[in-house]
Amino acid sequence: MFVSIVEDFDEINRYAHFWNWLPDWNVVKELYEEFPNSYSVLTPFAYTYLEEMIRTTTSDYGLPLFDRNEQPVRVRVGMGLINLALEENQDNPEYIKLLENTKKHFKFTHACNDENGRNLVLHGHVHPRFWSKESFEELIHEIAELSKFSKF
Repeated sequence: MFVSIVEDFDEINRYAHFWNWLPDWNVVKELYEEFPNSYSVLTPFAYTYLEEMIRTTTSDYGLPLFDRNEQPVRVRVGMGLINLALEENQDNPEYIKLLENTKKHFKFTHACNDENGRNLVLHGHVHPRFWSKESFEELIHEIAELSKFSKF
């Protein structure tokens, strides 16, 4: 049974990192309740959170941004991150099933495949013309389902 978007926001808030994410989720909930068409500006935030929440269940979580030589540390994103989470969480079939479902949000693309380069994100590509209120609410629901597995 599909729960209401308000219940989904509440579920996300139960598990969101208190300092890093909870204040932002409260703003997202308030904005969306007041302005339902705000999904178009809230969707990128939700995708960012989805990826970071998945990252908390992997060995990539907590890696520094730069190494001792001030070189960027390479962390996995998109399908690489999903595959790492699948590999490292084999002992949790419920979580594995939900992770498999998230694959639809991460599509490998090449810059030349995108007619509008500003919308290309190497770790998740969903062109804004395909965003809808329904797809936003589905994304929020999936984040809510995954939330109890986060390790913030």
